[in-house]
Amino acid sequence: MTVDRPLPHVPGVTHRFVETRGARFHVAEAGSGNGGEPVVLLHGLPQHWYAWRDVIPRLAGRYRLYCVDLRGSGWSEAAGPASAFGTRELARDVLAVLDALKLDNVHLIGHDAGGWVGFELCRAAPARFGRFVAVNTTHPGPSRAALVRHAWRFWYTAFWEYPALGRLVLRHWPGFTRARLRQWAGRSHRWDEAALDEFAEASRTKQTARAIQAMLWQFVLRDIPALVRGKTASPQAVPTVLLAGQQDPVSRLAAREQKAGNLRVEVVPGAHLLPETAPALVAAAAFEHFG
Repeated sequence: MTVDRPLPHVPGVTHRFVETRGARFHVAEAGSGNGGEPVVLLHGLPQHWYAWRDVIPRLAGRYRLYCVDLRGSGWSEAAGPASAFGTRELARDVLAVLDALKLDNVHLIGHDAGGWVGFELCRAAPARFGRFVAVNTTHPGPSRAALVRHAWRFWYTAFWEYPALGRLVLRHWPGFTRARLRQWAGRSHRWDEAALDEFAEASRTKQTARAIQAMLWQFVLRDIPALVRGKTASPQAVPTVLLAGQQDPVSRLAAREQKAGNLRVEVVPGAHLLPETAPALVAAAAFEHFG
């Protein structure tokens, strides 16, 4: 199923589509054509590539940027069974897109669900990634005590994750999506209403509602049990910095656990949508970490 919604305009951004793994994936591209290092950016939920619109101009002068829409999000097709939206399958999608783009080694930035997929990418194919900036997500090895202590903060996912209810809420209650995005940005943030409408309306499409619900449900079925059992923790081979917002309930799972070795957690001002509210901070972290 193709997506016929118009693409938002961001100066300097071009678009291409890649056919792989039984679906058509959208990639927004920008940046240096003069040998700049490639950087892949993965969005969170319920957003798409446009979530990086204020980060792109800050990085485009130094890097070649590839903002990939995950399966079913934005302008990528939602083809495949529900299992195709699990974390490992989404990571395999990204690797296949990189293959199609002939990108052997890239830096990586991932926000929210895109950050969680980023950790899986670094686990599955560490040789493909130079360095990783994870934003507003948790790492794969939070303590069980932290999981239990903060579980209540994710009450809102119940409205999106259940197979029938989730799609109905996403498609017919866009006010709930807008309210969540406003809350995640923090009270002091003034949204560009057009951008807020873009994400809410994109989530109302049949394919994106299916994708968001399926991603969250696969996380419940597979990732949460693995987290509780401690089966997701593994040495981080790719040098990684995790930006944790002080007011972000997701980042709180990681904020007090300063991991050694290749994973460093930095607690920064802000809530759950740092690419929206603090794009300069995200870009600065990338400059420092990627070099």
